[in-house]
Amino acid sequence: MSEKILIFRPFGPSIVKAKMPTEVMDSLNKYIDTTIKDEEKSKELDYGHKLAGNVNQEFRISQEHSKTSGWLNFLGNVAQGYVNQSIGQKITKFNIIETWVVRQFSNEYNPTHWHSGHLSGVGYLKVPSSYGETKQKSKTVNLNGNLQLIHGSQQFLSKSLWNIKPELGDFYMFPNYLMHSVFPFTGTDQERRSISFNAVVDDSVYYET
Repeated sequence: MSEKILIFRPFGPSIVKAKMPTEVMDSLNKYIDTTIKDEEKSKELDYGHKLAGNVNQEFRISQEHSKTSGWLNFLGNVAQGYVNQSIGQKITKFNIIETWVVRQFSNEYNPTHWHSGHLSGVGYLKVPSSYGETKQKSKTVNLNGNLQLIHGSQQFLSKSLWNIKPELGDFYMFPNYLMHSVFPFTGTDQERRSISFNAVVDDSVYYET
């Protein structure tokens, strides 16, 4: 089954947006909630030592559950449409290197970083009802809790930043080298839960386009 996708080009590389299927989200959230309660399993799957985030908890999703939940199939379908619509190529390979959950709470953040592999991305499994107010009431833009994508430098007629407010079920895929960060939020004890991944596609497509 193909996924409905939207391609954005706010700067150099294209970025794809899709909606995660409800059944995939439900299965992933159930797996994550069960893992959180199991201290031994949480420790076994811990991935925080490999990641940049200054957040509450980060742990891997098992390969088995990536398949049974439909997560792997969803990613493969989005990647196929993304590459085809962006550069007119068809991929014959889509292999997950790793996939993990990020549990972020008030005043936590993810500094600027990039990923390994060829493709990466993020989907939102839980979001707070509010990301909090700006310190100065006169501010017209509130970036609390935002995902910020970064490419190039700010120049005349050339943007280098794209700020995204996370919404439940939204999913974004982008090339591994695209730098990005996640801002902290305030004023709530609710969780911002996201799932990310690194994957590789055909070398002939990645290196020869």
